[in-house]
Amino acid sequence: MYTPTAHRNFWSMALLIVLTTVAVPVFSDEQEASDWLKRLGPALNMTSYQGVFVYARGDSVHSMQIAHRYHNGVVEERLVLQDGGNGEIVRKGMNVVCVLPERGRVKLDQVIPSGPFAEAFTSQLVPVSRWYRAEMKGEDRVAGYDVVSVALSARDAYRYSHRLWLEKTTGLLVKSQVRNADGEVLEHFQFTSLRIGNDIPDSEFEIRTEGREIATTLDAGKPEVSQVGQMDGWHLGWRPDGFMPAAAPRSGKGQAVAFSDGLAAFSVFVEPAGQVDMPTGASLIGATTVYMHQVNKSGSAFLVTVVGELPPHTARQVAESVRIENAVAARSESP
Repeated sequence: MYTPTAHRNFWSMALLIVLTTVAVPVFSDEQEASDWLKRLGPALNMTSYQGVFVYARGDSVHSMQIAHRYHNGVVEERLVLQDGGNGEIVRKGMNVVCVLPERGRVKLDQVIPSGPFAEAFTSQLVPVSRWYRAEMKGEDRVAGYDVVSVALSARDAYRYSHRLWLEKTTGLLVKSQVRNADGEVLEHFQFTSLRIGNDIPDSEFEIRTEGREIATTLDAGKPEVSQVGQMDGWHLGWRPDGFMPAAAPRSGKGQAVAFSDGLAAFSVFVEPAGQVDMPTGASLIGATTVYMHQVNKSGSAFLVTVVGELPPHTARQVAESVRIENAVAARSESP
């Protein structure tokens, strides 16, 4: 089991070896953790599996059944709600069909993840060590499989820390947590049942739920410039280091920009405030903060909303850094 004392002893011994000029390679704990993280992205797409996972955000807990297959170079996936309605999502390559649940809504203009919450774990995991300290946290068992645990501790106060559990043979993510600076778990994902293997029949990827169907096609590859939100008539004065522009969500009236550091993401929406006064300040759902702030420019009022996996004080600092430069341009609708 990894401990801080063991870590200090390890590096004391390494220093002693250097001082005695004995040239031996040192395989650090952080390097081992980084090697596991490199396996994570490919495993989410290219591993075939079936199971049920639970996802908890604050007081809200949901479960979902999933079948995921990498077949002839194509990702196929079926997600079925286990509570809160009877909707399902079926993906075959870039084609997605959603059967709307009886209650609630499913937003198809957001990227459908390849595997549970894969959207957060992108190719940006390689440089993510600049913003998070990676370290091994030992071995465990989840849903009947042997796993290794990797901690990603935030290097500053502007983001949350993460704990990941990866299946030892494939590197598949089977459990994850988002934690605040006090170590409190804000969001939690975990498989409760899981079977890894390629023998998943075609029938597992057919729609079985009756209801209104909506079809969409995902954009392949990296987002085009037009997908990355443009700040027209306003600018963002501050954002935490490491958060780079990402594909922006559709915002209706107004404009939106999005940023990601490879693990977390947040979006900034700027729109006319309208006739109804909206409550400003922060609300927190699990690890997701919604911070609303009003800005006035040339007699016009604008509502700035920051939504994402940020601590409330970070979301506030981002929102309050927005400056309206051209009230007419800032009112334009997103394409």
